[in-house]
Amino acid sequence: MLQVDGPEGVLFSMTIDTSPDTGLPRETLDIDRVVIRFAGDSGDGMQLAGDRFTSEAAAFGNDLATQPNFPAEIRAPRGTLAGVSSFQIHFADYDILTAGDRPDVLVAMNPAALKANIGDLPRGGTLIVNTDEFSKRNLTTAGYATNPLDGDEFADFQVHSVAMATLTRGAVASTGLSKKDAERAKNMFALGLLSWMYHRPVEGTEAFLREKFAKIPAVAEANVLAYRAGWNFGETTEAFATTYRVAAATLPKGTYRQVTGNMAVAYGLVAAGKRSGLPVFLGAYPITPASDILHELSKHKNFGVTTFQAEDEIAGVGAALGAAFGGALGVTTTSGPGLGLKAETIGLAVMTELPMLIIDVQRGGPSTGLPTKTEQADLLQALFGRNGESPVPVLATRSPSDCFETTLEAARIAITYRTPVILLSDGAIANGSEPWSVPEVNSLPTIDPSFATPPEGGDEITGVGLGKSEFAPYERDAETLARPWAVPGTAGLEHRIGGLEKSNGAGDISYDPANHDIMVRLRQAKIDGITVPDVQVDDPSGDAKTLVLGWGSSYGPIGAAARRVRKKGIPIAQAHLTHLNPLPANLGDVLRGYERVVVPEMNLGQLSMLLRARYLVDIQPVTKVAGLAFLAEELQDVLLAAEAGTLPAAEAAKTTNARNAAATTGKVHA
Repeated sequence: MLQVDGPEGVLFSMTIDTSPDTGLPRETLDIDRVVIRFAGDSGDGMQLAGDRFTSEAAAFGNDLATQPNFPAEIRAPRGTLAGVSSFQIHFADYDILTAGDRPDVLVAMNPAALKANIGDLPRGGTLIVNTDEFSKRNLTTAGYATNPLDGDEFADFQVHSVAMATLTRGAVASTGLSKKDAERAKNMFALGLLSWMYHRPVEGTEAFLREKFAKIPAVAEANVLAYRAGWNFGETTEAFATTYRVAAATLPKGTYRQVTGNMAVAYGLVAAGKRSGLPVFLGAYPITPASDILHELSKHKNFGVTTFQAEDEIAGVGAALGAAFGGALGVTTTSGPGLGLKAETIGLAVMTELPMLIIDVQRGGPSTGLPTKTEQADLLQALFGRNGESPVPVLATRSPSDCFETTLEAARIAITYRTPVILLSDGAIANGSEPWSVPEVNSLPTIDPSFATPPEGGDEITGVGLGKSEFAPYERDAETLARPWAVPGTAGLEHRIGGLEKSNGAGDISYDPANHDIMVRLRQAKIDGITVPDVQVDDPSGDAKTLVLGWGSSYGPIGAAARRVRKKGIPIAQAHLTHLNPLPANLGDVLRGYERVVVPEMNLGQLSMLLRARYLVDIQPVTKVAGLAFLAEELQDVLLAAEAGTLPAAEAAKTTNARNAAATTGKVHA
């Protein structure tokens, strides 16, 4: 038996098996983890192939994390670098936190996919190439002067050249499909080959294909045949002498299913409706990468959910606020550009003090920016992007499965405190997937909407300047400072709300300076008084001098990096924020308890700036605005630099390099 140190210190073991079908000698390597990336043209079905591989890994019991990556163009020119689509899956026999830094296996369906992704493949990695697409025209389109497979450019990799299109056409010939239609199944050939390499079951995928293409039997049969052909190719060829096994992970007992972040948000909204007894109304305008929340939620009308695809962002949030006024849980979904358009109506929700959820799935900006890439640059917009003193609670989810719990928490705050709440997700979370432990419904917290009831005898509700028999729509709960939520049409609860300032208690329009001062401070005090849990610090050694603090999707890379650094014998403390407004009450004490505080963000340091101003602590920001999530390797180097005292210089170098690059192209002038 051969034992080898893995990338995170876990040992591999190798045993020798013999294939029972062919008698060919096979090495079967038992490994703890692997990262696979499918890459091809945006029409090559890489997302489908990756999703099916993910589903089989989930069904097998592996822990997993995925990250799709696709172009912004609906259909970029075929064979170009701009049109490359990829899907990466990391699966393991232990708990993992990210979709992996670099692929161990790269499947490249054409030259453009090869060129766009080969830089990420580490030395010794496996490269599987569809040679049928390596024509002179496609090579030229991708920027290759000659075929790189003909030389020794890839001598450091384990290269497998496979004529996937040709083999697929031969496998599906009996279906009578045209050459073009037959070749569309080549992604299933690739999936079958990888399924063979990693001992994945085949029954689930075959059943899926027959169901997906049930209305086109010839296409269903072609995909199944191509899938089997890929499997059989691996089984019979001598090119692949090694297969791999990744055992199931040991996870807590329960029922699991694979979810994306957007799917988990939708489930969280359904759960919020059931646990509060409120109908759920989603008013949304489709926008990448938030649209799938609308798509998923529209499937669940049987749970009292109404979805409305509005003509624009303003109509979507306006409809959601109207639903909240009518006694429903009003929700709107968007990304950064749409959040800006919704700002005025969110301000109206602050003034009317109605519960509403605004879910912002962040992407690269500004303006249209990078529609299919991820970023965390909407934090300041979420906190302050409205006119006047317009405070709203802001929460951020940390992973696809966490979206369920955080959405439920956002709904609790909105309903309990009568306020709009902004929930921040991002493209990496929204499109990524991981296993989710399905909770028992009765274990979820109940949310009491506590609607206002008509005064009985005129004693229960008393307003400023009103008789005892009148309803006071801005009378406040002593504990939460929330005003009553009165459903329109309820006898005895006639009232007026709107965008003009209201008198304290009575709710009449008021231009009185002293009243405005009171109302502004009351709305702020209500948000400041929201009960949120203390921030928890993961500091196994108890003597770490460096704290790495994150929010949003930096959770996985930070956690993976901290594991690596700790295995080097260096103590590192880690904490993560879900509640960004109000912040946890103990956060200041936590920050002041460490010599160094490092905050990685996919922006130019927005949270770092806020923490410095609030707590007067020297925060060391780590910034990335490349449209890509942090890598664990990147943050490992960051933490090592922080321990060595060289991190601020490294951050400054980023801006210097940007200025130098701009100067080189003549874009910066003295």
